[in-house]
Amino acid sequence: MSKAEKVKPVHQVRLGAVKAAIWRNDTEKGVRFNTTFARIYKDGDDWKSTESFGRDDLLLVAKVADLTHSWIHEQGRSDRDEGDVEH
Repeated sequence: MSKAEKVKPVHQVRLGAVKAAIWRNDTEKGVRFNTTFARIYKDGDDWKSTESFGRDDLLLVAKVADLTHSWIHEQGRSDRDEGDVEH
């Protein structure tokens, strides 16, 4: 798969250096959403990301997770209204 064809998240939530990427998965049982979390940081002139979080990141991870949960829940609500999503 080329970079132009690379699958992208359907939504992202970011607070400070912590972000969540939300991925849509169409299954036989309906739409499911999965989430990955990362912390971004600058190394010299380059931006990098890690899946490692320090003590001071954890409350921010929790808030990003909460916002992510709310977004996914709203998608499920609107899709259920259309009969597409099963949770």
